[in-house]
Amino acid sequence: MRGITSRMDWALERGAGVRRSEFAILGAGALGSILAAHLARAGHSVAVIARGERARAVEHEGLRIKGLADFSVRVPVISDPGQLQAADTLIVAMKTPGTQVALERLSHARIDTALSIQNGVLKDELLAQAFGAERVLGALADTSGELLPSREVLFTRNVSLPLGELAGGLSERARRIAGMIDEAGVRSSAVADIVSLEWSKFTVWLGLMSMAVTTRSVSWRYLTDADCARVLVRLVREVAAVPRAQGIALAEGAAALPLRTILDAPEAEAVEAVRRAGEQMRVRAPEHRMSALQDLEAGRPLEVDETFGYAVRKAAELGLSLPLLETVHHLVAAIDRIRRPGVR
Repeated sequence: MRGITSRMDWALERGAGVRRSEFAILGAGALGSILAAHLARAGHSVAVIARGERARAVEHEGLRIKGLADFSVRVPVISDPGQLQAADTLIVAMKTPGTQVALERLSHARIDTALSIQNGVLKDELLAQAFGAERVLGALADTSGELLPSREVLFTRNVSLPLGELAGGLSERARRIAGMIDEAGVRSSAVADIVSLEWSKFTVWLGLMSMAVTTRSVSWRYLTDADCARVLVRLVREVAAVPRAQGIALAEGAAALPLRTILDAPEAEAVEAVRRAGEQMRVRAPEHRMSALQDLEAGRPLEVDETFGYAVRKAAELGLSLPLLETVHHLVAAIDRIRRPGVR
């Protein structure tokens, strides 16, 4: 694994905190580490905000990436968000539980632009509350990795990281930030319809996440199973009513599955389309596991309230009755509690 020392044009001074950095990455899990490492390797100033054992590991060993890329890089770690004074771009890459509290601890910092690659769509609302809607870009990551017990990060998929203005249209800042990420080695682009893409991914993600944590299987296995595929299709069709009620069009290409076929084709045809996608995944990514399954097996909390809970609450606000979504929400919440001792 090739070692790299990144260029540092900012400093952590005793009692002074961190001066302005180009990128501050909140969260040093798989995707946060992949982004931080690539940006630092490309010569950008990067601050990683992490805590606990992961913060100590990055401090002592740097970020170690393998798989689609093979290198290590040293980056400064901030364990106290209060030390960050300013950043050109804040990228939120932590798991969704605790996001609001984490952002409140960053409210003092001067953030020019904030974006989140977390699951779901609640993230944009939280960023707008923390920094003002004018400073927020929408984003999503069709990129995968896994934090291994060795503390290395396995980089497994590098498809796209689209980002754009919540109000729609292309902007210079979206092009600039996407360009820096893309040039660093993580595929990214500016798009004009990011809200549509975020909801499209979220709609499918809820189906995938529910199958992953109930079957506890690698992804291709439940996708190729006829019964799992049928439940997934029905759940995705229910969830799609939420963006539609808000006037948000759903788009093909933002999700890992053929969304238009799932929504518009007869159920039998939609189920077969999901199973074909599963066969493709079996060939191309046979070991792929949803991050939710990784969390479940590691005993970490699942992203339930911020994803399923958000969709259920939004449906209620819109006067929609979505019984399958509500049922799966309760099931996933129960799995989360049962698998973590001491949680009630």
